[in-house]
Amino acid sequence: MPALSRRLTAAVVFCGLLALAPPLIAAGGGGGGGDADDPNKKTGPYKDAMDAIAAQRYAQAIPILEKWVAGHSNDADGFNWLGFAYRKTGQLDPAFKAYKRALGIDPQHRGAHEYIGEAYLMANQPDRAEYHERILAQLCPTSCEELKDLREAIAGYRANARPTAKAPEPGARP
Repeated sequence: MPALSRRLTAAVVFCGLLALAPPLIAAGGGGGGGDADDPNKKTGPYKDAMDAIAAQRYAQAIPILEKWVAGHSNDADGFNWLGFAYRKTGQLDPAFKAYKRALGIDPQHRGAHEYIGEAYLMANQPDRAEYHERILAQLCPTSCEELKDLREAIAGYRANARPTAKAPEPGARP
C-alpha cells in the first residue's frame, strides 16, 4: 500500500505542476530567451555579435556566435541568434541547424519558434511555419510579439504566393 500512496502523491504533485505551467509561461518564465541579465553577455564577444546584428552586419556576427556557442553549448539564445544571422545571410541549412539546437535546449523559446517559422517560409514550407505558429499560440495564449510577427509573416507569404502557371505544351494554342 505505501507504493500506491507514493504514486498517488506523485501524480497529484505532477498535476499541480501542470496546472501552474500555463501561467508561468504566460508570465515569461520558461521560454523566450531571456539571458539579458547574464553578465557575460553584456560585454565581450556576445555583445559584439549583438551589435553586429543590430547594425545588420549578419555575416560579421556569424563567426563570433559560432565561437560563442562552441563555449556555451547550452545557450539557447546564442544558437537562436546564430540561426538568425545565418537566415539573414540566406544560409538556411545552418540556420535550421542552429534553430533546432536552440529548441532542443529550450523547447519553449519563443524567438526560435518565430525565426524558424520565418526560415521555413523562405524555404517555401509554409506548413512547417504554421506548425511553429501553433506552438507559439500555445506558449502565448494571450498573444506575444513573436506570435504576432510570425502570423504577419505567414499572412504576407500567403498573400504573395501565387500558383505557378503551367507552361503550355509545345505547339498548343494560347
